Amino acid sequence: MLRSLYSGISGLRSHQTMLDVTGNNIANVNTTAFKASAVQFQDTLSQLTKGASGAQAGVGGTNPAQVGLGVLVAGISTNFAQGSTQATGRPTDLMISGDGFFVTKSGNQTLYTRAGSFDFDDAGQLVAPDGSLVQGWGAINGVVNDGGATGNIVLPRGAVVPAVATTSSTVAGNLPDDAAVGTALVRDVQAFDGSGTARAVTLTYTRTATGWDVAGVDANGATANTSLAFTNGALTTGGTLAIGGIAVDMTKVTGFAKLTTVAATANGRAAGSLETYTLSSDGTLIGQFSNGASQAIGRIVLATFVNPGGLEKAGSSSYKATLNSGNAEVGAPGSGSVGSLVAGALEMSNVDLSQEFTNLIVAQRGFQANARIITTSDEVLQELTNLKR
Repeated sequence: MLRSLYSGISGLRSHQTMLDVTGNNIANVNTTAFKASAVQFQDTLSQLTKGASGAQAGVGGTNPAQVGLGVLVAGISTNFAQGSTQATGRPTDLMISGDGFFVTKSGNQTLYTRAGSFDFDDAGQLVAPDGSLVQGWGAINGVVNDGGATGNIVLPRGAVVPAVATTSSTVAGNLPDDAAVGTALVRDVQAFDGSGTARAVTLTYTRTATGWDVAGVDANGATANTSLAFTNGALTTGGTLAIGGIAVDMTKVTGFAKLTTVAATANGRAAGSLETYTLSSDGTLIGQFSNGASQAIGRIVLATFVNPGGLEKAGSSSYKATLNSGNAEVGAPGSGSVGSLVAGALEMSNVDLSQEFTNLIVAQRGFQANARIITTSDEVLQELTNLKR
């Protein structure tokens, strides 16, 4: 049989693979974070019909004569170039600006994906559209354990941030130096005990001939007194006060004329329940509580590979690590080469339609040309059979 028949068959098979890959790229033109693939061809082993010979006295050397036996697919590579940004406005939509991959768990299988269209399920777990669980580091009392073991990112719906007792108060601003003797200024500040019970602490500033007298009292009956004196607006006497276990710092108070801006603040807070959340660019899930407190709940991790082209596609826009991809190196968004996160946006497919339709034409013509090889070889065989009539 003619070798050209089998060469044509190999060409049909290879160009059919190119058509399949190109068609898949076009089909996924709107798939979130899809990475286009490309086919590489290589020729097969050639049949040697005459070997090479070296030059001798009076005779030159000759080159080998070989007949090729067709083509085959050398490999199908994935283009991991960054896709364009698609703004969605959804807080759980995340886009990686860089080379990293989100880490997800599906059963006991660890997967990696660039598609950041996530949401919280009824158990408060951050999940991908196929139900895979997004992985990250948890937080204890608002502190993320960077570098520790990864686990599911969970938003605890009934989370409560504990109350913090008030231990200090800061007074800042200006007491008017030109105020009449006997003028009184009252400033209230809210304080909390360890259980979160609020009480009022009142500071009364009374103008005297030499400065200001300060009288402090809280709702539990604790009292304290001191005096403030100023020289050219700067505090020279007094500045601290202790009321019911609360240290009041007044060292930042000034005493210039015509300004009455003195105000007091205090630390501490009541207990609060989780109301909402935000996702920051470093992957930290931050809970917003009813008492105004903000606290880290966890942090999403990203993974990188020495050879991302060695990853195996696992469906649902996910990949699996292989021997040739290397092990995943996990890090926090914004560190190393993993890239940073953009909340409220998704990465679009990096398929170039103009290039894909060109490849489609090339593959179609290649398929037609190889089909012509087979029909031409068939005509040659027909002529051979017609020699015997």
